Amino acid sequence: MIVCTEAQIRAHIQQNLQIVKAVETGFAHLFEGEVAMPPIMRIDFPEQQGEIDIKSAYVHGMNQFAVKMSTGFFENHRLGLPSGNGMMLVFSAETGVPLAVLLDNGYLTHLRTAAAGAVAADLLANETVEAVGLIGTGAQSRYQLEALQLVRQFSKLFVHGRNVDHVRKFLADIRYIYSGEVIVCETAEEVVRNCGLLITTTPAESPLIQAEWLHPGLHITAIGADAEHKNELDPAIFKKADRIVCDSKSQCSRLGELHHAYEAKVLDSQTPVEEIGAIVSGAKPVRREKDAITVCDLTGTGVQDTMIAAYAYELLSKSNAGTVY
Repeated sequence: MIVCTEAQIRAHIQQNLQIVKAVETGFAHLFEGEVAMPPIMRIDFPEQQGEIDIKSAYVHGMNQFAVKMSTGFFENHRLGLPSGNGMMLVFSAETGVPLAVLLDNGYLTHLRTAAAGAVAADLLANETVEAVGLIGTGAQSRYQLEALQLVRQFSKLFVHGRNVDHVRKFLADIRYIYSGEVIVCETAEEVVRNCGLLITTTPAESPLIQAEWLHPGLHITAIGADAEHKNELDPAIFKKADRIVCDSKSQCSRLGELHHAYEAKVLDSQTPVEEIGAIVSGAKPVRREKDAITVCDLTGTGVQDTMIAAYAYELLSKSNAGTVY
């Protein structure tokens, strides 16, 4: 068994199209019924505004599977600590023997989440996007920006964050990965009205994006709502959307943005909702209508964790990285 630290993982693995394609393939396997994926196990820590999510999946035919433990403690900034943390365990799918402990502190989760955002944008956003909007200025926003540039080129970035210090740090961080114009906005509305592709990455518990701000041609990828109490989008947005897509219908209807839309009775069982894997596999088409409003609800699936963990394990093993036990 190998044990790899975050530094060792970062030294060998950075965001690239291979990761995006691996996550994309995972979505196709999930849609095609080739994945055994249990519901997410979550424990909340309300006193610390924290949570831990445990996700896993087995993709039939793969040699490895992963169990991922991911924490989000959103007051950690007061202690000078990152809000996201965690690790991945890799097992042999043939013998059940533990193969690796990836002490990534949430890094691989950031990469696979951003890769999913890139997949959604590539399939659902217009091919030509002049301006992108980001709501949220934490670490995941930076990773989303990095991954997005693998599938779309754009000259303007509109950004809104509620914490001035976080915005300042975000601007410093992206200086090395984005060379276009960056416009910091006082309000989320300003971001939405000026972009053709919007990404939301916050742990908000009440809607930040309102339905009346939407305009023809807009694509929204909502990342933040991965628990029942989280909610970035006004449920009425789904009534205005021409197309609704998600990573997992069963999961999103329980804890994603879709959960709130169903609860508000904006959506019902007759409303067409597609899984992103259906588009990847060719069962549903990619975006065709330039003026359509599209929304993709991403809650993060165990299959994404297995796909990136297997990718990481193979690369780290070949590189003789980590300590062998």
